[in-house]
Amino acid sequence: MSDLQSTPRKILITSALPYANGPIHLGHLVEYIQTDIWSRFQKMRGHQCTYVCADDAHGTPIMLRAQAEGITPEELIAKSSEEHQADFAGFNIQFDHYHSTNSPENKYFAEYIYNQLNAKGYISRKTITQSYDPEKEMFLPDRFVKGTCPKCKAEDQYGDNCEVCGATYSPTDLINPKSAVSGATPIEKETDHLFFELGQFEDMLKEWTRAGHLQPQIANKLDEWLETGLRGWDISRDAPYFGFEIPGEKDKFFYVWLDAPIGYMSSFKAYCDKSGLDFDEYWKEGSKAELYHFIGKDIINFHALFWPAMLSGAGFRTPDAVYAHGFLTVDGQKMSKSRGTFIMAKTYLEHLNPEYLRYYYAAKLSGRIDDIDLNLEDFAQRVNSDLVGKVVNIASRCAGFVVKKFDGKLATSWSADAEALYQSFADKSEDIANLYEQREYGHAMREIMTLADKANEYIAETAPWVLAKEEGKEAELLESVSVGINLFRVLMSYLAPVIPETADKSKAFLNLEAWNWNDVKQPLMGHEITKFKALLTRLEMLAIEKMVEASADSLSGASSVPDGKKGDKKPKKDAAKRAESNQPAELEPIAEEITIDDFVKIDLRIAKIVNAEAVPEAKKLLKLTLDIGLEQRQVFAGIKSAYEPEDLIGKLTVMVANLAPRKMRFGMSEGMVLAAGPGGSDLYILSPDDGAIPGQRVK
Repeated sequence: MSDLQSTPRKILITSALPYANGPIHLGHLVEYIQTDIWSRFQKMRGHQCTYVCADDAHGTPIMLRAQAEGITPEELIAKSSEEHQADFAGFNIQFDHYHSTNSPENKYFAEYIYNQLNAKGYISRKTITQSYDPEKEMFLPDRFVKGTCPKCKAEDQYGDNCEVCGATYSPTDLINPKSAVSGATPIEKETDHLFFELGQFEDMLKEWTRAGHLQPQIANKLDEWLETGLRGWDISRDAPYFGFEIPGEKDKFFYVWLDAPIGYMSSFKAYCDKSGLDFDEYWKEGSKAELYHFIGKDIINFHALFWPAMLSGAGFRTPDAVYAHGFLTVDGQKMSKSRGTFIMAKTYLEHLNPEYLRYYYAAKLSGRIDDIDLNLEDFAQRVNSDLVGKVVNIASRCAGFVVKKFDGKLATSWSADAEALYQSFADKSEDIANLYEQREYGHAMREIMTLADKANEYIAETAPWVLAKEEGKEAELLESVSVGINLFRVLMSYLAPVIPETADKSKAFLNLEAWNWNDVKQPLMGHEITKFKALLTRLEMLAIEKMVEASADSLSGASSVPDGKKGDKKPKKDAAKRAESNQPAELEPIAEEITIDDFVKIDLRIAKIVNAEAVPEAKKLLKLTLDIGLEQRQVFAGIKSAYEPEDLIGKLTVMVANLAPRKMRFGMSEGMVLAAGPGGSDLYILSPDDGAIPGQRVK
């Protein structure tokens, strides 16, 4: 997809509109983080990418809640919009414009599209029998009738679609229906409604849904619906209702799902009016601009059937793609209020850094519609291992030497080996870009962390903390830390769409003007950096536990901030102190504790060193051939400073035999030998007593 970089693109992207009747929670954030990453990536590539969204502000639920709170619907949606935008900003989600469906722009486009469809014969009028609450004396919206799905027999489903099997139907089709307003059994009452005749677009939709606009799983699902034939879609609701009144009708309002997707157009129009962009260039039929919608898989029928048909019938272009994602589970289960795993965005932000969640979601997301799981223990481990232990650690171990010994200036030239290493990082640019483009974020994160491992191997091999203590090693030290800083810069450039706040801090530290995707092609030579400040601290399980407790408390009416949360700054200060210490890896603080179950998984074996040789291109490594009884293994060990290769041949040592093989620049390392010591010449491999047998397990 190299052409996607060379040709400037005009791109408009949207996320589904959050409903203005409730707060944002972590399940919602899967979508907005996914979209924001894609938006930031496209902008880094130099494309004109616009990301718009809005609050979905109409419907009976909003009307009823406003009545219950003693305020107007307009006051309620204004308050919701403020809260939603604060939550999104807290997670560094950067919209170019955020709007509301209760806006003049949305009223205009809803009426325009309806009038176009009506003029072309796509709107019909029918007398229907609808659910009516005899106690509240009102027709019940689909979502206010609940019962058993007529298709799959799942209980407690809404009156318009089943969240279990995805079927759509009328509320009168439900088995054992109940009013969600009063609990009364609805009665059936006749009323006139307006319908969008979707069946007239059946051929168009069959072609559109199979033209690459949808993920294969979604296209296959839509085939099932298309084969059974498309019915007219009820687009009107009776008063009382909070929304736009239908032109030419009395006490008839647009169904919320008609004007909700139109909110994408109206939000963009409002942005065009203030930015100078040309609305028609993006929305007219035949437009060469790109249009993408990011949504949850539960609303695919509205976006992949109703919406393209509405646009086509009204003379507008259809989306280039509709990208659906799966649901979020927490610790393998549906989000639960009783377990404290139904976590609101606000509650999360009171306890944890938003960059943690952005990275973890990215590490889990793919271009498919699979559900993703927020495993809280894995969450902490992955953040600490990847972001803190691998990426930030590179900068913290190199920056102090650059500032203190070389006045903050990086080397002006490198050795051929160092140049080759850097080039191997820069050469990954297009591969990683293509993964972002395809929304294969998890794969991209794995590629980036593989590079981070290589960068840490380089730092471990060159050992700047050792070079700093030796006479006449200034040039080697400068190259070591200069290359390390440059490798960190490449990694942070690749991660910038995912962790933008950390990227901004890194940009200041590296003294850069901006993050541009192609800048990694050239290393920073003779460049001046600033003093390093801690970029991220470790994620402690205690903070996660407090967040879970607060979620359970807040949902039961208690305070969402546990005692002692404010002012508990010690972990952050300690982490900052560690980050600036430039201490070698073997002197770093004890890692997160493990259980005895974790420890017994390690298979320690007696190994005989049958051959040992230096690795010429590595300053710290020896290549060992180890006999562990049944087979021989090749292991690279960072013990060159302590041993001559010939002195090791014939000795017994202990190795981790079940460590996954790791591909290094010099070959495959198939395990790890155990050694201890402060480093340099004071490093000792573990040697078992005479009489030990190669392959024997150490217990």
